[in-house]
Order: sequence, then C-alpha cells, then structure tokens
Amino acid sequence: LAALERQVFDFLGYQWAPILANFLHIIIVILGLFGTIQYRPRYIVVHPTPHPIWVTWNIFIICFYLEVGGLSKDSELLTFNISRHQSWWSENGPGCVRKEASMSGIKGLDSHSYISVIGCALEYRYIEVMHSSFQILIALVGFVYACYVVSVFTEEEDSFDFIGGFDPFPLYHVNEKPTNLLFKQTYLLISPAGFSGVEGMNK
Repeated sequence: LAALERQVFDFLGYQWAPILANFLHIIIVILGLFGTIQYRPRYIVVHPTPHPIWVTWNIFIICFYLEVGGLSKDSELLTFNISRHQSWWSENGPGCVRKEASMSGIKGLDSHSYISVIGCALEYRYIEVMHSSFQILIALVGFVYACYVVSVFTEEEDSFDFIGGFDPFPLYHVNEKPTNLLFKQTYLLISPAGFSGVEGMNK
C-alpha cells in the first residue's frame, strides 16, 4: 500500500525514474505475497532479495532532495531530462498556495506564466525524504519477516518429509491385515474342512 501511494504521487509529478523503480518494487511485493499465500518459499525468497537495491535507491532519493554530494533537487535527473517537472508536493504540499503571474512583459514569453508557491507548512523535499525513509523502514521489516516465513516453511517441509520419507508405500500397510483375513476366509470355504463345516451348518 505504501508503494502504491508513492507511485500515485510520482505519477502526478511525472517523476519517471521513481515511477519505474516503484513499478518494479510493486511486482516483487506481489510475488512475495503470492508465495506466502501459496506456501511457496521460492517466491518468497524473490521478495527480500532485491531489498538492498531498494534501500540504496531510497537513500539516493534522500540525498537527491537534501542535495548531498553535489546533487540538486532542481535538476531533471528524476525525469530522465525529458521535462522540467518537479515533485507533485512542490506545488500541492500542506498549506501551499499556488499563484500564477503572466509574463507578458517579457519578449517571447507572452503565452507563458510564472508560478509561485507560498505558505507551505512543510517544504516538499522533506516530504519526499519522509516518504523514502518510511520505505526504508518497511523494507527492513519486510526483509526480516520474509526470512522468518521462509525458515518456517522450510522447517515444515523438512518435518513432513521426515515423517513419510522412510515409508514409500504407507497406504498398503493399512490394508495388509484385512486382505489376509479375506484370504483365510476364502481358504476355509474352499478346503474340505470348510465344506464339511458348511454341510454341518446346513444340516
């Protein structure tokens, strides 16, 4: 749910790199859920395996918006240099008021407008940082839980194989005694002693 929520706001802000990363993460989460429901450890292992990459990606997003290591939050890195869009929260954050002013006085920009955002209770980069921090926390918890589920399923499979592994045909042993009894009854009826017993009963 957290990944879907983040995907929605990244779509609204046309952040193509986060959209692609979120999409791949959602697919991995779906595979993990499918493996948990179907009791298939192989699918569950797919869930925590790329978690280090997901954590690294979110650390990069935090560094990007905090402008660590020469990164700039105003660059077009997250949009693949296709557009100059920024985070959706930059104009729609809590308390933000969006104002447009025409730029008719500037030559060649008569049809454009200048957008200013004022009154934001929280700057958009801090909202993105909180999003990424929350994703890192969920990834760490999910990694531990996925490892626990895989270990539980593996123990159950091993115990099941141990109980029935040394008995290749357990069903046949159940029918041994009834089958022997049937053969004995048939033998008594066919043998001379059996016939004499039947004649005695008829008399």
